[in-house]
Formats: sequence, C-alpha cells, structure tokens
Amino acid sequence: MRHVDLCSGIGGFALGFEWAELSKPVLFCDIEPWSREILRKHWPDVPIADDVKELANDPDGLVPDCDILTAGYPCQPFSLAGERRGTEDDRHIWPFILAIVQAKRPAWCVFENVYGHVSMGLDEVLSDLEGEGYAARPFIVPACAADAPHRRDRVWIIARNVGDTRRTSSKSRGDTKAREKAIRSAATSHHKRSGEDVADTDNRHRSRKIKGILDQSDRQAPDRLARSGQDVAHTDSAQQQGRWISSRIHKEHTKPNSGSDPSRQQATQFWLPEPAVGRVANGIPRRVDRLRGLGNAIVPQIAMRIGETIKQCETRP
Repeated sequence: MRHVDLCSGIGGFALGFEWAELSKPVLFCDIEPWSREILRKHWPDVPIADDVKELANDPDGLVPDCDILTAGYPCQPFSLAGERRGTEDDRHIWPFILAIVQAKRPAWCVFENVYGHVSMGLDEVLSDLEGEGYAARPFIVPACAADAPHRRDRVWIIARNVGDTRRTSSKSRGDTKAREKAIRSAATSHHKRSGEDVADTDNRHRSRKIKGILDQSDRQAPDRLARSGQDVAHTDSAQQQGRWISSRIHKEHTKPNSGSDPSRQQATQFWLPEPAVGRVANGIPRRVDRLRGLGNAIVPQIAMRIGETIKQCETRP
C-alpha cells in the first residue's frame, strides 16, 4: 500500500508498517529539522515536506495519492501536562490534516495522540471522520501492551473509508450509518446466541487470553527482529524494568528439554532498558534532539500490530 505519513517524527509508523509488510512510504512531513534528518537517513528516496499546513493548502498538487494516511499530530493542545488550550493552541493542526483526508480519500487512516485527547478534542476528530464517510474507532493502547518496560498510554484512532470514495453527501453518510448499525446489531445477536458477554468479566477466562497473547508475543519477537535487521534498543543497564522482560523470555526458552532455538535468544535484547546516566551526560551527540525525538515518537511495535490487522482486513476474501 502507498503510505503518506504526516507529523512523521522519526518514522515510527513507517517502520511499524514495514515490519508488518503492509506499505511503503511515499511522503513524509515533519516540522522538526532533526527528525527530517533521521527520515532522510533511513528513507533516502522518500520526499519529505516540512509543514502540514502548506500541504493542506494544495493537497492535490503536493500530496500523492495514497492507500493509508497516518499522523501523530501535536499533543500539546490536549496534553494533561500542558495548558490544554485545545483549538486555541497554535499547534492545533487537526483541521489541516482533515483537509488532506478530504482531498486524498485514503482507504485507511491511523492517528495517535496522548491520553488527554480522550477528554478534549477526540469527539471532534471522530465526528469529522464520520462526516467524511469513515468508520472510526479509538483504542487506548499503552507501550507496555507491546512489552515495553513503561506504560505510555496513548489513544490510537483507526478509520476505514466505508463510504463512497469521492462523494460525501448526507445520503452517503446516512448509508454508512445504516451499515454500521446493521453490523453492530449482527454482532450483538451473535454474542447472545453464543452465550458470551461482549465484555467478559471472568477473571480466569481473561487470564487465559492474556497468557495466550504473551505467548504469541514471545513467539513473534525473534521474527520481528529478523525483519527489522536491528534491535529497537540495545543498552546495558540492569537497573530498569526491562531486565524483568529479558529474563522472562530467557527462562521461557531455556527450560530443560524445551528444544530452544538459538534464534530465540535474540528476543532477550528486544526491549532492553536505557543506560543509566548522570545529571550531565557528556559524550552523547545530539542527546537533547534524541530525547525529544523519542519522547514524541510512537511505539512502532504497536503500529506493526495495527498494520498486521489492516493487512488481514485487506486480504480477507
């Protein structure tokens, strides 16, 4: 698929989708010069814009056609750590991203923002997408869901173009709502017939499901490393929670008679912690830029899971 990545940061969406073998980027856009340097290094053949607002002024001329559009748009207007000025904040650029979506009509849109977006601004985003014929749903997925040694709650908005790819009339929007209502009704009937609640409160059943997800994650970790060609982080400190994750995977695959594969040992370095540093970190070039880039970045392992799900939807008969 052709992927346009707005507010690209250091390329987390592009990296995750490439791991999922879903798409190739055809355009990046980020306002930070250092982030553009990183993008240029890893994707030298992909054009990079520097302002979403400029793209929105002429999307037909400046933005290539795409199948999937992503954006980790600025969080400052909604973040609980800031003033939460919302639409009054100069960094509020959702209307410009929406203008690009309206012009290019991608099959899929995926957006990421901070947890504070749920209580400020998210309703507007979902309403705007629905008005353009997209079925959109937000998910709260923390970094620890991908076995990272920190929480990092984020809202991920996944939207699929279920309306006419060019028409956005009230009739097409009404047809979209009717289809969505029918789908919800069918799903409710299925759960009633199967005797299962939509939200399962059985702790034992939920525990089994979680264990299955963790086991699957353990099996897939070496494959992700092989696809990426490098570790996400490779550092040496044993003082962070990442050591627990490393030891857990190590124990699982070095049990007696477990038939452990040496390739699985690579999984012990999939999520290693950041090294301990003093108050003044000397000898680390561009450290401030690096910390800012990582702080603004999405978790590519979560993007990969989303990409794999989109791929399944696209290939399903």
